[in-house]
Amino acid sequence: MKAMESSHRFVQWITRGRVGWSINQMPVIELTTIGRRSGERRATMLTSPFHDGDLYVVVASRGGDDRHPAWFLNLESNPNVDVVIGGAPSKPMNARVATPEERARLWPVITKRYANYAGYQMKTTREIPLVLLEPRPTGPIAG
Repeated sequence: MKAMESSHRFVQWITRGRVGWSINQMPVIELTTIGRRSGERRATMLTSPFHDGDLYVVVASRGGDDRHPAWFLNLESNPNVDVVIGGAPSKPMNARVATPEERARLWPVITKRYANYAGYQMKTTREIPLVLLEPRPTGPIAG
């Protein structure tokens, strides 16, 4: 997976961001989390098989591995993330795991269009989480 991400970043670099922001008609996003142990910023490239306006969904599949991806563990510790979409400037967003009701609604939509996610789920006993990325409110905190 690291090799795929490295080659993806290379394609984006060599084309100065003109290529690499879509795979199989899915937007590619760059998700930056804060390391749960290191406290350092960690960026990863992910596909978003569902989005609606400013809401983006990413799948914590790790290719059907029995362990959650590191980026998922990081956002569990700190849901404040930054997201780059289509090479635009980074946006502050909140990440949260879909509720059971949201997952029940979104999972069939995602797996119908992108069957690889259903295959990943069949490879593991863990329920693969869907993560919703939503714009983080700006301005003063209401009190």
